[in-house]
Amino acid sequence: MNRTIATELILLGFSYDPSVNRVLFVLFFVIYVVTIVTNNLIIGIILTSADLHTPMYCFLAILSFMDLCISTTVVPRLLTDLISTQRSITLGACALQFYTSLLLGGTECLLLAFMAYDRYVAICRPLRYPVLMRWSICYRLTAIPWILSFFAFVFPSFFMPIDLCYPNQVNHFMCEIMAVTKLSCIHVLLICFLCLFIPFVFIIVSYACIISSVLKIQSAGRSKAFSTCTFHISVVVLFFGTGMTMYFGSSSAYSTNQGKYFSVFFNIICPMLNPLIYSLNNKDVKVKMKKMVTFCSLHGLT
Repeated sequence: MNRTIATELILLGFSYDPSVNRVLFVLFFVIYVVTIVTNNLIIGIILTSADLHTPMYCFLAILSFMDLCISTTVVPRLLTDLISTQRSITLGACALQFYTSLLLGGTECLLLAFMAYDRYVAICRPLRYPVLMRWSICYRLTAIPWILSFFAFVFPSFFMPIDLCYPNQVNHFMCEIMAVTKLSCIHVLLICFLCLFIPFVFIIVSYACIISSVLKIQSAGRSKAFSTCTFHISVVVLFFGTGMTMYFGSSSAYSTNQGKYFSVFFNIICPMLNPLIYSLNNKDVKVKMKKMVTFCSLHGLT
């Protein structure tokens, strides 16, 4: 049977009402600016502060960089569509956004798992921490998530071509994996399982060991031990909670607008919230941030 193969997609976005789109443009633009400023501030603080050159803060800088990449992959295109009447996207551009989002999402999942391992070693094996988390190993642990994410999540999807047919409309604001694959026959549950569930189980096991060790510590030292994990736990809950709800929830979510709203939180709100969580829960980062802001203010005035 003859079929007409689509050469581009139409992203329906949120609304075709110009007044609604103007409000959304301002909202997402502000969120994007906050995301860019705060994440760059975190990276700058860590790079310029010698006392923060530790594995934990190295992971934190990489995570902020990834949040910048995730947000930049989505928001500029979204802002363009909000002020444009033409919302078509070529298959090549869609594929680029599709695979980039998949790579970054998988990498962040694995990086959060390695950050949990870092906290496990710091709390449960403190005497061996300088050996187990020496810089040669730390550098490998920052590279491994990128490599694993590509070969475990992105590379297999190359062998599952997306055969898109008319109607070529996607009820979304981006080429998100679940929204796009509704138009094809790709079964993405396995990829989502590998990307989200396995790293999440690793994190749960790590924190089970951490809690077991902390409970053996005298009460005076428990709060200090837990305080080093609070920002990471908060990020894990936000990131994995939203991701699992989005991909493992009801399959009907993508026949409505739920998928778009989950994606807004996952791809736009989380990258903005993460550096705020770090600065609110981490005393060292707060002190350095205040010093940097004060220096920049004084320098600007002079």
